[in-house]
Amino acid sequence: MGVLLVAGCQSTKPKDYQPTLARFYLESADGRGMAVTLPRSEVRMSLNAQPVLREADIVDVDLVQVELGKCLAFRLTGSAARDCYRMSASHQGRRLVLLINGEALGARRIDAPIGDGMVLVFVEVPESALPKLVADLKRTAVVLQRELARK
Repeated sequence: MGVLLVAGCQSTKPKDYQPTLARFYLESADGRGMAVTLPRSEVRMSLNAQPVLREADIVDVDLVQVELGKCLAFRLTGSAARDCYRMSASHQGRRLVLLINGEALGARRIDAPIGDGMVLVFVEVPESALPKLVADLKRTAVVLQRELARK
C-alpha cells in the first residue's frame, strides 16, 4: 500500500515544449492513398499509407537560410540516412511530404538522391511561427533519442 501511495504522489515533470512529431511520406505513384492538402498553396497530393521517415529517425532539426528562403533541415540517424538515400535514388520525381502532428505542412520534390542525411523542406507556416516550431521539433527529437538509447 505504501508503494502505491509513493507512486501516486510522484508527479511528472511539466514539459517545457509542445511534443511535435514529424513524419515524411512518399507521394503515391498511382494517385491512390491518403489524400492531403498543403495549407497555403492548397496543393493536393496522395501519399503512400506508411511513412518513409518517422520521428525516431530524426536526430536534430534546424532552421536554415537557403537561396530561396528559410526551410527546415532534418538531420537523420545513420540507418535512416542510408534508407533515405536508397528511397530517394529510386523515387526521383516524386515528392516527399512532411506531416507534423498529422498535418501536411511541406513537400519537396526528389530531384536527386539525398546522400548527406539531411532533408531540407520548406513548410507552409508563417515565418514568425518557425522558431517555435523548430524548438519543439528539436526538443521532441532529443527526448525521443534519449528514450530510444535507454531501451
